[in-house]
Amino acid sequence: MSTAVVYVKKGEGRALKEGGLWIFDNEIEKIEGEVEEGAVVRVHDFDGYPLGLGFLNRNSKITVRMMTRKADAVIDEAFLRMRVRNAWEYRKKTVDTKSCRVIFGEADFLPGIVIDKFSDVLVVQSLALGIDKMKPVILKVLKEILAEDGIIIRGIYERSDAKVRNLEGMERVKGFIGDAFDTKVEVEENGVKYIVDVAEGQKTGFFLDQKYNRKAIQGLCKGARVLDCFTHTGSFALNAAIAGAESVLGVDASETGILQAEENARLNGVEQLAKFQCADVFDLLPKLEAEGERYDVVILDPPAFTKSRASVKNATKGYREINMRGLKLVKDGGYLATCSCSHFMTPELFAETIRQAAKSAHKRLRQVEYRTQSADHPILWAAEESYYLKFYIFQVCDEKY
Repeated sequence: MSTAVVYVKKGEGRALKEGGLWIFDNEIEKIEGEVEEGAVVRVHDFDGYPLGLGFLNRNSKITVRMMTRKADAVIDEAFLRMRVRNAWEYRKKTVDTKSCRVIFGEADFLPGIVIDKFSDVLVVQSLALGIDKMKPVILKVLKEILAEDGIIIRGIYERSDAKVRNLEGMERVKGFIGDAFDTKVEVEENGVKYIVDVAEGQKTGFFLDQKYNRKAIQGLCKGARVLDCFTHTGSFALNAAIAGAESVLGVDASETGILQAEENARLNGVEQLAKFQCADVFDLLPKLEAEGERYDVVILDPPAFTKSRASVKNATKGYREINMRGLKLVKDGGYLATCSCSHFMTPELFAETIRQAAKSAHKRLRQVEYRTQSADHPILWAAEESYYLKFYIFQVCDEKY
């Protein structure tokens, strides 16, 4: 471990001192000592007070990511094993661990790394230089900890191909870690089976964060006519189908996603009930409205319309438009499930956007419930970026109801 010390400017580091894990470049007064990028450094306040240990990367605006507040800690294999064990023990108590997110970066005090478990396969996404150097040890100890519970991992695939690695001065990486294996993995969630393509699927292959939100719509869908927008590989649509929906239409602009959704429907024996269409949702919904189509349940699970504060205004227009169009397709007394997975779309802004959409659609909303990401994606209150998924279920009534 480097003996270099990073000093925080006087009056800066407010988020850090409230429990956050990031120190930005403009918060740093000076760095004492020689240190290579990605190395662990000590962090002191402007007056020399020790604030803990983190890893440094001067190529990134997030210059230091904190690993611990204990100034006397040693970041070694034993330390990483403790962090990984804590993460796994937490999952065992809070979620179904057959498939789950085992490590969720900052929220598990392992900043910059995400590891998903799909049955007996691990998918890792490493987004920061310092944690990338620790990745081999983290994966080693994780496999050992899982083996203690009788879980033998047959393969690891890396999906460190996100653009954000470029901001760290790192190349984007994708491929096997260790021996090659069949990258199409069968998993089961809420009684629904899926084929997860860890090599070619979006992000790590499957969106585990919606696990219990998908389950939450099952009761609404029995005997219902259901429209699932941005269906990806059919997850909400299939939950509706196995719950006993009368009919299900899943829509997505990705032909690859639709083909996978159809394969998943066959896997669950609901291919006659759940149909899928490759189309742009923004184009399709006005057409369905004009044709007089109406549904008992409409589900809106769009991708993040904004990944920065700069584009929030345009994203808000997109969310307002899609919710207005979705609401117009809900029968009187039917239900709308709608969500945003963008951290920059705050809960307050998302709620206001839905309110505006309902006004434009001449609909009245009765909130059934508000949900967020599943517990294997824990929200660290001091790290606001860890809270990103907002999920509402509403009953929809005509304005004159």
